[in-house]
Amino acid sequence: MANNRINPDSMYNSLAYGFSHAAVQTSGKTVHLAGQVAWDKDCNIVGGDDLAAQTRQTLANIKTVIEAAGGTIADIVRLRIYVVNHSPDKLGVVLPEVGAFFGDVTPPPNTFLGVQALALPDFLIEIEATAAID
Repeated sequence: MANNRINPDSMYNSLAYGFSHAAVQTSGKTVHLAGQVAWDKDCNIVGGDDLAAQTRQTLANIKTVIEAAGGTIADIVRLRIYVVNHSPDKLGVVLPEVGAFFGDVTPPPNTFLGVQALALPDFLIEIEATAAID
């Protein structure tokens, strides 16, 4: 793995909230992904008005791009999650999907942002990722 997660014992336990405080790239190439949304290959929205389903498709798209670049989800060093009309209850929908996506992999740093709108009105979520790949 081309990165090391930083979670100081003197800080609050960010892992309980599904993210690390920092990631240090230790080698390899940096891959900057465009913001991914819940489109399938044919530009159809997967999940409709279901935020959890759109989140799963968005994360699946991230995994596909990372793998095409020669990496795995363990190589992701940064996420930025944009959610339309954010309210605190949406954390309970999105973060479990992010946790399931990373599974046993220590999650990278993550910023969760509420936005008024995304590029198209059917998009409920968009996620940007950065990866460090050996």
